[in-house]
Order: sequence, then structure tokens, then C-alpha cells
Amino acid sequence: PTHATTRPSQNPSSRGPPPPAPLYCSIGSPTTNISHDILRETIEQFLESLGQRDDVLLLPPDFTRYHSQAGTITRFISEYYNYTEQEEEATEKKQDGRRLKSTSTPNIQIIPALGTHAKMTQSQIELMFGSNLANKKDSTFVVHDWRNDVVTIGYAPKEMVEKATHGMVSEKWPAQLNKLVWEKRIQRDVDNDSSSTDNDDNHDTIDDATRNQRRKSNPNPLVISIGQVVPHEVTGMANYNKNLFVGCGGVNAINLSHFIGAVHGMEKLMGRGNNPLREILEYSSKKYLEKNLDLWYILTVMGPSSSPKTSENEGGVEMKGLFIGRDVQCYDLACDLSLKVNFNLLDKSPKKVVVYLNDEYHSTWLGNKSIYRTRMAIDDGGELIVLAPWVETFGEDDCIDSLIRKVGYRGTPTIMKAMEDDEELKSNLSAVAHLIHGSSEGRFSVTYCPGKLTKEEIENVGFKYADLKEMKQVYNIETLQDGWNSIDENGVTEEFYYISNPALGLWATPSRFEDVDTTLSTSSTHTTSPNVRCDITTRSNQTACDKSGGVGGWKHPPKDQT
Repeated sequence: PTHATTRPSQNPSSRGPPPPAPLYCSIGSPTTNISHDILRETIEQFLESLGQRDDVLLLPPDFTRYHSQAGTITRFISEYYNYTEQEEEATEKKQDGRRLKSTSTPNIQIIPALGTHAKMTQSQIELMFGSNLANKKDSTFVVHDWRNDVVTIGYAPKEMVEKATHGMVSEKWPAQLNKLVWEKRIQRDVDNDSSSTDNDDNHDTIDDATRNQRRKSNPNPLVISIGQVVPHEVTGMANYNKNLFVGCGGVNAINLSHFIGAVHGMEKLMGRGNNPLREILEYSSKKYLEKNLDLWYILTVMGPSSSPKTSENEGGVEMKGLFIGRDVQCYDLACDLSLKVNFNLLDKSPKKVVVYLNDEYHSTWLGNKSIYRTRMAIDDGGELIVLAPWVETFGEDDCIDSLIRKVGYRGTPTIMKAMEDDEELKSNLSAVAHLIHGSSEGRFSVTYCPGKLTKEEIENVGFKYADLKEMKQVYNIETLQDGWNSIDENGVTEEFYYISNPALGLWATPSRFEDVDTTLSTSSTHTTSPNVRCDITTRSNQTACDKSGGVGGWKHPPKDQT
């Protein structure tokens, strides 16, 4: 391990053990392979250090992060708390012959952090979390409804949004959470149970003796956010508090956060944990989450497996890093390792990139990761071929799907003009951001080969179409290797770059970083709160830099027009 920090396990008492440090665990390196035995033992020791709990809420990702091992971690937590029976015996037992177990069985609920995604199917739940959890007949799994089932808990200042969008958007960013998450606030009392607050002077009125008795008899609800850190098109690097504010967030927050990412510029964001949107999320996290929730993060870094295929590295992916903490420190460490594992800097730009989408991708909303993660590598005039057997729709819900079909991936100027003219699109800024992210800006072509969409549907949104069966005969995924490949056709050798799962990395060439910071720094910046003004404006009269991949990357930031 390049860095490892763990605390010794402690036996819980009636008052519970002393709380662990904000960074409990940091293990990993590009060559590390964390086995299920080590993972289970670390999780058990961590949970024991937290003391007895009566109420546990788990926030893993959905099936689109199947290879994150978040499902396995969720299952290990459930088994530790005796909520489900252990599904597999660890190959290495503890020296004293026993495994750590909770002395009680708390109530456990699980909210997959869907964000804008469709709810998980029963088969997906069973595949990701195991049959014992999937077959629980109670309300263990809760479906997050980003349009309805949320509460606004506060705001990030308008000035932070203006800075992030170069003045295009002038409004406060709403910090929104699933209502059930916010119900897990520390020492929640009937005289202090407002559903939404932007007030730091919100204190209990009960006396100290009563409060201390409640602490002993009714421990604080425990909230654990679980997920994978990897380069991301909206937030720079995925997971951490994004899992709450986006994965378990509401329509207003998600719309604006996606649009902020698009405006700042996808190619300026991806692979950078320090960016304007992250500053907004961190501000909201410190002001609202850290003060009100007993919240911990379990973050993984996944990378290509160097070992023979087993049940632990299914899909050719293994765990390279494990980070457990309650603030930004564990995220920063995970980002540092993810860049070493998941960032692929190519020595030249491929003229052709072929990407395969597995059964995690049933829509272009998900499948366009093939565009996001490769656009900084593809050569000018190049082609991206997307082999997408399971893609059957565009959006993850009917509203977004309809907007994508109506507007299409037709480049930033066209999309921004459509936003100005269409109130429905203007009220769904996440769709605007998605359309911008999925547009090549005419720099390269995108050929989609879907299993369940027609030629007319694909071409109507601005992509080229090719028959999946015919293209799989040319590009045989059973024989292709990730990286550079070549095929001979009619005496001509064609070289191309193949990617079997775009969710696992980011691909680029050095030329894409000539005009930006090349250090790929992930250190988080903590921003103090400026005063808040009230005017709300949206501007679209910007000119994007060449190859910017979106609205951001301005040649000249706009002048203030207020």
C-alpha cells in the first residue's frame, strides 16, 4: 500500500467506543489487489469502532456501478449487523476463529443513489447485492424519486454559481436530499424537526440530562455512502458527496449541477477533483451534511485486473484502493489513486476508437460515457464507434427521453439556442448538459450500433448508424484487447483503439492539456461564503474554445451584463 491508516477495533460499551478519526482507512496503490477477505475484515473493524446502532441507512450506487464492489460492501455491512446471513465463507478466518459481529440487529434501509437513472430491477438488485438482501420482504430497498421525494436543506451562494458558470447562471444552488436521508439527522427531536433549514442557530431545547440519556438509549442514526471514485464528466471525479447531492438529490439541484459542469467545460472538469462544481458541493457538505448527519464514506478505486478471473474480479476489474472517512480527506486520497489507475494518457490520438457497452448501459444517457471518456483522445476528423447491444432508449425517464429525441446531440450553439426557445428544455438543464456532453462539436463523428433502436431513431438525434451484427463481425469483442488493435481488410491495415468499459477510465492525449493546468490536481478548495444577491439571469452568448467539448473553456470570459 502507498498509504494505510487503520484504527484498532474496540469492544462496544453501553456508551459506545470513542468515535474513530475522520480518516479511518486509506489503503491502495496501482498494483494493490484488495481481496474480499481483507475488505470484509476492514469493514467489520470499522463498524465495530462506531459502536452499537439501532438505525442504519446505506447509500450505494445503482447497477451502472456494478463493478464498484459497492454491492459487496453493502452485503458485508448487512451481514455484520446480522440483518442477513452470510452468503459466502471467508477463505481466511480470524486467528481466534470468529468473525466480528454486531451484538444487535439494527433496522437497515438501502437507497440506491439513482440520481436521474431508472430504478433497479429485481434481477439487478439480486446480482449486485446478493439474494439474501434482494429477497427481504420488507422495505429494505427504497427507490429514490429525484422529481418528488426530496427536501431542500439549504443553499450554496449565488456568487459561487456565477464563478462556476462564468456569469451564465446567476442563482443560488439548492442543496437537496432524499427526505429519508434528511430524517436521519443527529439527535432529531420533535421540537427541532424542520424539514428544510438554512439556519445554523437551530438547537435543541431539551435539557442536558435528557439529551445524554437519549444518546445512550438511542444511538444516532448511521448513514454510510458507498461508491467508486473515477473520472466523471459532471463533477470531475465521481462519488463522495455527489452520491448524496446528485445520487440522492432533487431535480433542481441535479439540473443546475449538470449545467454548471457543462458550462465550465467537460474537458476542463474530467479527472480533476478540484473544480468550481466541487467547491459548491463541498461548501454544502460542510455546512449541512457534516453538522447534521453521522455520515461516513466508503470509497473504492477499481482498475483492470492483473490476476486470473475469479468471483472477486468479475469483468476483469479488481479493487485497487479502499478509503473510509467522514470528510474530504478520504476523497482526495481516493482521487489521487484513481488518477494513477484510471487515467490513460495516450502517446498519439487514435483516428478510430471502438467502445463496447455491456448490459449496464440501456440508454444513451448512460452509454454516452463512450463519448465523454474518449473525446480528449480522438483525433480531429476521427470516428467513435459504439457497440451497444442493450441500448433501447435515449433518456432515463419519459421527459428526458422526449427532449433528447426533439433536440438531438447537434452541438453547443444549436442546443443553447433550443434552450432559449423551449421552456421545457430550459426547466430541464440536466438534459441541456447531457446533450452538450454528447455532442462532438463536429470535431469527430459518432457511429452508434444499438441493439434495440432503429436507424431512423439514431440518425434523428444526430448520430451515424451502423448495424450491430455487421460491426461485431468486423470488431470481434471476443478477440479484441483493450488498447491498440489492428485489422486487415482488403489488404489494408486499420489501426484503432478499443475500450471494453468506458466507465473505468478517462483517455486523453497531452495536447488536450496544453492550455490548462496539467497537474491534474485533486486538492479540494474550501470557499468561504460571500454575500448573496437576488437577481437571476441565464446567458448563452459565449464562444467556446476549439475542442472544448461543450460550453466551457472560453476564449474570452463574458463581460458582466447586469
